Amino acid sequence: MEETPGTVTPTIYVDADACPVKEETYRVAQRHGLPVVLVSNMWMRIPDHPWLSLEVVSDHFDAADDWIAERAGTGDIVITADIPLASRCVANGARVLGHKGQEFTERSIGETVATRDLMARLRDDLDLRGGPPPFAKKDRSQFLQKLDEIARKVVSSR
Repeated sequence: MEETPGTVTPTIYVDADACPVKEETYRVAQRHGLPVVLVSNMWMRIPDHPWLSLEVVSDHFDAADDWIAERAGTGDIVITADIPLASRCVANGARVLGHKGQEFTERSIGETVATRDLMARLRDDLDLRGGPPPFAKKDRSQFLQKLDEIARKVVSSR
């Protein structure tokens, strides 16, 4: 992952605390020669690779989100299920991918934010319980396929 003068290597930033697709991210990153930065509120064990690092931020609310949003920009990839973080990173020009393989884009993020807010209001008003369906094997496969596609595009546009 050597950089030639004047070029910047795109980075994959992972909102890591509850990320179920870290191993898949490592595989794609290694295949495409992209560095990965895991951002977390607590220390976690990570594989020993020179292209993989862990950034531990304070446990203050949204500290990991703020750290990622301040750094991710055009050419970078962000892995998160956090809709407000996805929105901030899309606005900065980053490619953003959810854990189930859905890409957040300028076109889709407004609708995604609105749907999230509507569902939160409905849960509060109707006292609904539960959450999204469990993470399934097909979600992992979809994520892997979409991340590989995005990584290929990011690397080829360097």
